[in-house]
Amino acid sequence: MPKQTFGTSHVPLSPAVRAGDFVYVSGQVPVGGDGIVVKGGITEQTEQVLANVKAALALAGCTLDDVVKTTVWLEDARDFGAFNAVYARHFPKNPPARTTVESRLMIDIKIEVEAVAYRPA
Repeated sequence: MPKQTFGTSHVPLSPAVRAGDFVYVSGQVPVGGDGIVVKGGITEQTEQVLANVKAALALAGCTLDDVVKTTVWLEDARDFGAFNAVYARHFPKNPPARTTVESRLMIDIKIEVEAVAYRPA
């Protein structure tokens, strides 16, 4: 099966790509449907990012339950506790493997998340 791409972006990437039984979701940032970074702190931005991850997964027929791995970049490690509380609500049982690091991000945001899902084609 050739790779399939899903969605569009104003930058050169696909929001989701299926390769066999795996779906790769590009790093999602806290931008709302209007293209503007959501107001608020790490809690609000994490909610938006995870909503964007969920929407990208849906393009490829997946849900958060299909996620097997996430990578998270936080602009400030001191936000980890508040981020983790939001994340736990979105992955309440059998959470995926996860890597979380502190990093300077490409735009003025507090968080970015990418995901890998497994869903047999």
